[in-house]
Amino acid sequence: MNPNLMSRRQLLQLSGLSGIGLLLNGCRSADFAEGVGNAIDPLNQRVEEMLLRPQALAIEYPISSIEPQALIVNPKKTSPIINPDTFKLIIDGVVNQPMQLSMSDLQKIPLQSMVIRHVCVEGWAAIVQWGGVRLRDLIALAQPQVSARYVYFTSGDGYYESWDMPSALHPQTLLAYQMNGQPLPVDNGAPLRLAAPIKLGYKQSKWVTRVTIMNQLPSKKGYWEDQGYEWFAGL
Repeated sequence: MNPNLMSRRQLLQLSGLSGIGLLLNGCRSADFAEGVGNAIDPLNQRVEEMLLRPQALAIEYPISSIEPQALIVNPKKTSPIINPDTFKLIIDGVVNQPMQLSMSDLQKIPLQSMVIRHVCVEGWAAIVQWGGVRLRDLIALAQPQVSARYVYFTSGDGYYESWDMPSALHPQTLLAYQMNGQPLPVDNGAPLRLAAPIKLGYKQSKWVTRVTIMNQLPSKKGYWEDQGYEWFAGL
């Protein structure tokens, strides 16, 4: 790697603009921290959106690099059981063609497979092979209206998450139903989960049941974001 080139994450950290990097809880009051956070967040988002290159591909790895045991699953969390035979992915919102797609429908779309690094905000990472459908292909089928700016994900366990539209349309953003060449395990999000090398792990919802295209975000932007995590969370 050229030492003169910095990743977008490094640039944000050095500039002090990363929401995760802001140390607001030291000697300041909670009200002060919240106020500064609310003021900084829109700036963070604009800077990270400018740094995102929507068509630039992240590094992919050979199959030999897969780390089967490295993808950590929360042992305290109970995974929802979703019957893949009756499952329907709902795509709605500001679209001209709302849809409900079964797993059979999704599997008729050409399979996309990639071996990428999954990065967790807690400091660990794992190289994983994901297989599934490009999210941008599903969004195109739903025919988003010109006002569409965000994509909101609802999960079978009550988790919720939102993405900017350029990240959702990135060619390596998948709705995956395979992991390491095998059917996706329940604990890893079966029947369908988000997988992408351009976002931190908490943005990659498991057990996705609904994809809603929006022109503005609701007050509840994401499960962890509503507890203080950075919204954009790009890599």
